[in-house]
Amino acid sequence: MDSQSSATEVVTIDVHAVKDLINLGYRYLDVRAVEEFNKGHPGVENILNIPYLFITPEGRVRNPEFLEHVQSACSKEDHFIVGCQSGVRPFAATSVLVGTSFKDVKEVGKVSKALDL
Repeated sequence: MDSQSSATEVVTIDVHAVKDLINLGYRYLDVRAVEEFNKGHPGVENILNIPYLFITPEGRVRNPEFLEHVQSACSKEDHFIVGCQSGVRPFAATSVLVGTSFKDVKEVGKVSKALDL
């Protein structure tokens, strides 16, 4: 079931809606660090990995070029599901995208194990 926060306009989808939306043409944007993505990711077509955070010796640091990378790879008219394995980063990444006029962005938490994607 979809729920929407009026303060941030982020739409959160239930993990069980992911496959249906992908079948409808949504693109899956995995916001994990490249190292995490390379260890395993949902096996879906039209997947894109753009890290929202980088893993550094000092800890996790926000990717200062996240928005620029998404804008260069995608149109603001594209349909997205934003996710990662733990479910922590998608809300923040989706907030950035919605705040810059991407038209149809939904966030979801853990998907890779739950749906065997």
